[in-house]
Amino acid sequence: MIDLPKIVLASASPRRVEILTSVGWPFDKMPADIDESEVEGETPAEYVTRLAEEKALAVARQRPNEIVLGADTTVVIDDGILGKPLDLDDAKRMLGLLSGRSHFVLTGVAVAINDKVESALERTRVDFREMDEDEIEFLAVKGDPLDKAGAYAVQAQAALFISGIEGDYWNVVGLPIGLVYRLIMNKKAKAGR
Repeated sequence: MIDLPKIVLASASPRRVEILTSVGWPFDKMPADIDESEVEGETPAEYVTRLAEEKALAVARQRPNEIVLGADTTVVIDDGILGKPLDLDDAKRMLGLLSGRSHFVLTGVAVAINDKVESALERTRVDFREMDEDEIEFLAVKGDPLDKAGAYAVQAQAALFISGIEGDYWNVVGLPIGLVYRLIMNKKAKAGR
């Protein structure tokens, strides 16, 4: 039987909390306070991986010898990042961009113990069917888009408009839990814990 080691989640994301709780993973929550600005010339994959590492390391410095999980998720379309919308108008703009098209959800995952960090990237394709203005309005108003990259939650109202997912569903929700498991168990094995 496996033993899931207690971890520290360097995030305030309610979806990450729900996913860890749903699989029975013991954890404490300690959100990292870092600058999440993009660096010029950085690809979306480099951006989410760097932020995940910075979050994990920032909390690991305050929680010595504990396993710290950092993650960052973004939506990418036309090689551009769609972060969290600024307001409802911005959410509608983002949803309009996603309508009738495919995009990618990228999550950087990092596991740190003290000053040592390992990271990986999960990439999932999501296909939206064409949405009319009323559907976009519905999703923007009812879908609680303001705290979600790309302005939607796959597990809520957006499910009405998604025609396909290729890859890890949990990545689109906010945490690729299978990748997290592999990274943490690998880190634990290396640390002899």
